[in-house]
Amino acid sequence: MAGTASPLEGRVAVVTGAARGLGAAMVRELAERGATVALIGREESTLAQVRDTLPGPARCWEVDVTDEAGMAAVADDVRKTLGPASVVIANAGLAEGGPFAESDPATWRRVIEVNLIGSAITARAFLPQLRATRGYFLQIASLASIGAAPMMSAYCASKAGVESFAHALRAELAHERVGVGIGYLNWTDTDMIRDADQHPVLRELRAHMPRPARKVYPARTVARRMVRAAERRSAAVYAPGWLRATQVVRAAMPPVVTALSKREVPRLEREAHFEATGLLGAGGRADAAGGRSADG
Repeated sequence: MAGTASPLEGRVAVVTGAARGLGAAMVRELAERGATVALIGREESTLAQVRDTLPGPARCWEVDVTDEAGMAAVADDVRKTLGPASVVIANAGLAEGGPFAESDPATWRRVIEVNLIGSAITARAFLPQLRATRGYFLQIASLASIGAAPMMSAYCASKAGVESFAHALRAELAHERVGVGIGYLNWTDTDMIRDADQHPVLRELRAHMPRPARKVYPARTVARRMVRAAERRSAAVYAPGWLRATQVVRAAMPPVVTALSKREVPRLEREAHFEATGLLGAGGRADAAGGRSADG
């Protein structure tokens, strides 16, 4: 509401994968609500570019979210320079597509490491601060957490994993008044998704989803919903809102997806040969080149 201070005003908020896409959009939303923002990612120059556009105080740290010692050091530096974190958003993520059998094992593993293990390392590094502030941890998940799709096995496995991790963490921390939320996202307009549409295997996957499920939503719109969830300490947030309905029918989704895939995948593969995509988006390309970027 206009003229009403956000509960985030004056608080320290941490966002991983903050160099671009949804992460950068959430950083802007947080800053506009008066939060002091810590940007975490693996491309210092890109992080700095985002930081320099923000209306309030912010600092950035270059670190790989899968580096336990590095993340612990960053968390300590955030506390010393900005103050203890009240909000931590585990957003860093990678994606790749294509048939599992033809996927590169190292690439497949890297998606799991960044999306799942990186989220757990982020939580571990900042939990002492969240306990002190009785803060809020938001895990960015996906529709893929609820219903897996073919040709996205690593991404789906990692997002199902972070959903379960967040549920377990919430139960562990409830008595300490630390909130844990899960952000369920559909297709969001980031360079990762734009890159996905350049590959027949993923372009066809999205094109054959039901009409509401194939729509791409602006990153700023999704970011606004995620940050509003942080203000409210929501247990779950859905972008778009209709994703909430998939929770009701999630048990029925695997056999439906299997039946459709049994019919459609052979036909689609005849029209456009499916190959492994490699890591998607600018962050994925930097990671593959050795930069280890994981900006969602």
